[in-house]
Amino acid sequence: MIPKARPPPCNQVGQACKSATASQFMLLVFAFLLMSIGAGGIRPCSLAFGANQFDKKNDPNNQRVLESFFAWYYASSILSVLIAMTGLVYLQDKMGWKIGFGIPALLMFFSALFFFLACPFYIKKKVTSNLFTSLVKVIVVAHKNRKLPYPTQHSGYHRKNGSKLRVPTEKLRFLNKACIIKSPEDVKPNGVAVNPWNLCTIDQVEELKALIRIMPLWSTGIMISINLSQSSFPFLQALSMDRHLTKGIEIPAGSFGMFMMIALTIWILIYDRVLLPLASKIKGKQVRLRPIERIGIGIFISCISMLVSGIVEHVRRKRAINQGLLNNPNGLVAMSAMWLIIQHSLNGIAEAFSAIGQTEFYYSELPMNMSSLASALFGLGAAVANLLASVIFSVVDKLTKGEGKESWISSNINKGHYENYYWLLAIMTAFNLVYFLVCSWAYGPTVDVDITKRMLEDSDDEMPQENVSRPDLNSH
Repeated sequence: MIPKARPPPCNQVGQACKSATASQFMLLVFAFLLMSIGAGGIRPCSLAFGANQFDKKNDPNNQRVLESFFAWYYASSILSVLIAMTGLVYLQDKMGWKIGFGIPALLMFFSALFFFLACPFYIKKKVTSNLFTSLVKVIVVAHKNRKLPYPTQHSGYHRKNGSKLRVPTEKLRFLNKACIIKSPEDVKPNGVAVNPWNLCTIDQVEELKALIRIMPLWSTGIMISINLSQSSFPFLQALSMDRHLTKGIEIPAGSFGMFMMIALTIWILIYDRVLLPLASKIKGKQVRLRPIERIGIGIFISCISMLVSGIVEHVRRKRAINQGLLNNPNGLVAMSAMWLIIQHSLNGIAEAFSAIGQTEFYYSELPMNMSSLASALFGLGAAVANLLASVIFSVVDKLTKGEGKESWISSNINKGHYENYYWLLAIMTAFNLVYFLVCSWAYGPTVDVDITKRMLEDSDDEMPQENVSRPDLNSH
């Protein structure tokens, strides 16, 4: 909208186009930076903040409510992407960039306005210290106290006033030394440590343990994101196939990715509104899959998706060679691109299981004051996956290319062997599934069950049964 904020138009034949100035380029980069900061603040925090609105520990249906919330949150996110890829792209194409950017800006303005107007009605949890500083303190103090013997009595451990934890858990026991009281002078009369860098609370130690314990399982979700990041290959496949839905309707090659989002949204609706209620009615009790089970199912379906992708590509390439299109990647293969819907749909269902399962697992297993971190872990895994996908791509390209020999991922889709690349990813996903099963076995009982058991054993007062589902680890 501001002429001086961009290079002048360059439409005339033979005209030398002027490049953007340094200030114009920096203005564009600054806009991208603001978008990244905004997304980094909204995506992880809005999920945790929304989940806090439903976190009622005395409600036996709390887990079901949270599961439904995570599913609908993710479904609404996918729906917004669909709207952006269709409606907004159409507006930008037909009405110009000013309208195309102006409408999202207006929507964000109203979004922020409605958020602040509704703020008085939200449940807002108070945070009085920095989470990451607390975790670092545990590591530092545990190293300082590494030569101290473990106390034989519960009173030898420093616990926060009002905490239900009387003694730290035995897992990752070396970290327990961070909360050992060396002398009575280390604790003030009000129960607070004289020097927080010399003595931590049991709650702080258990928070770090919870984060360390979930990291192996967190790493198992990276492979699915690697599979989902292979969007360029299905695009090239669709480009070389017959994309006509009817004689007059042709689906753009770049739009086939929407089938994954559509499948994901439809599956969430069916799972949450049909399958679970029906299973609960048949069983006569509430039925739900545990988050860790849904993650495993997602990995398995992702493996099947890569196998199907390889089979479809194998058939497509074979037909292309039979038609004499080996040296003509732009030729149209006599095969319907609708076969690609199968792999896109499987990818969508795999992500529906894995993404929601991971989010609920992190949120359930980490203490309440780490909920923002819990909701950010899935996005972190996706970011790592994008980097690893690039590494895998480069390694495969280098190892499969030789003199006079096209690599598996050649730019000529008919000379390459994309099916081998898909099957390689399927094999890696299969190994990842085995790794997931090992991590699940090693993880053992969930954190909340383990801590609750110890609380029940060591507490003088009886805890109400409804509070067993997830103990309150709000700290500092």
